[in-house]
Amino acid sequence: MPSRAIQINSPYMKPVLPRSVCFLPTAASLPYKSFAYNINTSRRSFFGFGKATTTPQTSAIMSSATSFHEFKPLDKKGNVYDLSKLKGKVVLVVNTASKCGFTPQFEGLEKLYKELKAAHPNDVEFLGFPCNQFGSQDPGNNDTIQEFCQLNYGVSFPVLGKTDVNGDKAEPVFEWMKSEQPGLMGLKRVKWNFEKFLIGKDGKVKGRWASTTKPESLKAPIEAQLKA
Repeated sequence: MPSRAIQINSPYMKPVLPRSVCFLPTAASLPYKSFAYNINTSRRSFFGFGKATTTPQTSAIMSSATSFHEFKPLDKKGNVYDLSKLKGKVVLVVNTASKCGFTPQFEGLEKLYKELKAAHPNDVEFLGFPCNQFGSQDPGNNDTIQEFCQLNYGVSFPVLGKTDVNGDKAEPVFEWMKSEQPGLMGLKRVKWNFEKFLIGKDGKVKGRWASTTKPESLKAPIEAQLKA
């Protein structure tokens, strides 16, 4: 088992954690390379795998959806965030967490966001979706998460409401993105915090990257979509 995580009591403290606190399955250490592994049932929920099911409502939405812009997740206040307002923009979607070994990626994401916004103010957007499914590493409520992101990393891109990305309560837009762009060996589930999905101007999924992918490495594919 990995070493015991350092306890963080303040929601405003930037986590300084050992790498082992992220408890990554080995499969996530290299983005979607061929790999086979077994994991017992008692550990499935810890890693956010869950049962790959969807509710009838989610299935109905997905069966007719052809674009990212058709979905309406909730924002940090519980209000509808209509993705149709992002038509014509290139969007990077990231499932985030506040107490993960990958949490410092917020810094790289914010830097990249500001660079791209400066060059393409009306053509690009980033969206963070907080999720507590992986090792319970985002336990706070929406207000706590928002304060953490702003105070520690100066995050200026939208961080929406806390949600699930796998299982029968998964946010429909994540179910759709996973279906459009499966990962390792065709498996659809999100494996860990800070996976990235790139959405083109047409609302189609253009790419998917694992947690280990650094934000700065996504500048080229994002700019390619901006030029498309």
